Amino acid sequence: MATSRWALCLVGVAVVISAWQRLGLEGDLTVATVRSFVQLIAVGYVLAFIFRGHGRLTVLALAVMVGSASITTRNRAKRVPRSGMIAVAAIATATAAALGLLVALRIVPTSARALIPLGSMIISGAMNTASLVMTRLHDDLASNRREVEARLSLGKTAHDAALPWLRSAIRGGMLPSVDSTKVVGLVALPGAMTGLILAGVSPQSAVRVQLVVMYMLLGGAAFAALVAAQLTQRRLFTKSHQLIRSLRRVP
Repeated sequence: MATSRWALCLVGVAVVISAWQRLGLEGDLTVATVRSFVQLIAVGYVLAFIFRGHGRLTVLALAVMVGSASITTRNRAKRVPRSGMIAVAAIATATAAALGLLVALRIVPTSARALIPLGSMIISGAMNTASLVMTRLHDDLASNRREVEARLSLGKTAHDAALPWLRSAIRGGMLPSVDSTKVVGLVALPGAMTGLILAGVSPQSAVRVQLVVMYMLLGGAAFAALVAAQLTQRRLFTKSHQLIRSLRRVP
């Protein structure tokens, strides 16, 4: 705890810089600092309780995380109809599929101590991916409405008419995960690896764990991008294969 208090000096530096440069971020920095402290302390107690023989609550803990991430994604993609349901489907599918494969292949144990931390990483990555895919697909279809409608007038289905922009949205949603995997170890040491090294684990062992994490996040991003794109595309077209009327170009 004393170490954390000293680390607050860095937050103080950020606040001073914000005030000096008149950025107006002093309030946000303070709120973010307080919220992170309260949330992490609370989560620490909850995880300690689960790890002490209450592993059956693992699914509930992951479900709460999925729900929280879905709310954030819904707020980012407000212009997409039923964005909340799409977010839940995309994030939950990514989490279940990625964790399920890791467990089925016996790469990770089924203990709460393994599933909750790894699941939280997948959920966080899937949240960002789904947000990017949903907003980009909506905005691209709105910006290219005339071309999409021309493709529809030629007899193409909604899926075929939207396919170029659907692929572009999936690609855009996955690129951050792909790029971070390309430069891992060269630009920065990832969080899991850094934490293990700080805990005294050998760099070689930390690298092996980090590889599992990075590949897991790539798989989760792929699942989330695919589900988010397909469900978003369906919500932006009517059953008669027409673009919904509320789809308008964002100024």
